[in-house]
Amino acid sequence: MHFFHIALWAGVASWLVAQTTKMIICLAQSHRLDFSYLASTGGMPSAHSALASGMATAMGMTEGFASPAFTVSFFFAAIVMFDAQTVRAAAGEQARLLNQIVDEVFKEHHFSEIKLKELLGHTRLEVFFGMLTGIVSALALLRFFPA
Repeated sequence: MHFFHIALWAGVASWLVAQTTKMIICLAQSHRLDFSYLASTGGMPSAHSALASGMATAMGMTEGFASPAFTVSFFFAAIVMFDAQTVRAAAGEQARLLNQIVDEVFKEHHFSEIKLKELLGHTRLEVFFGMLTGIVSALALLRFFPA
């Protein structure tokens, strides 16, 4: 009996690689190390897409690409990636617009200066690189820890 299925570890590893990549990109751009990127949403690459595609890849490699487990994993990953680039991206746009409205109103009236989180969703490119991160991470994990 295994300590959880390898797909769990592939998902965790893929998420960790994606979040660490975000932190490194921030370090390269701002020249400061910001550990908050390990728990952030949005940005390059999509950690949600990485996790979902990493799990789906591991399920396909271990259970077979014709298995019901892979089918469920595949469609789960597709829904996660679609949501990341549509619903969550739209919520981020709405937060940006609301923050602009609050800024304008704040100039004339007294309102709270609390801002909404704007970086929620992903572009198609961020989702694509998240997917690639998940697939590569899962394949690397399976190479070193065969199921």
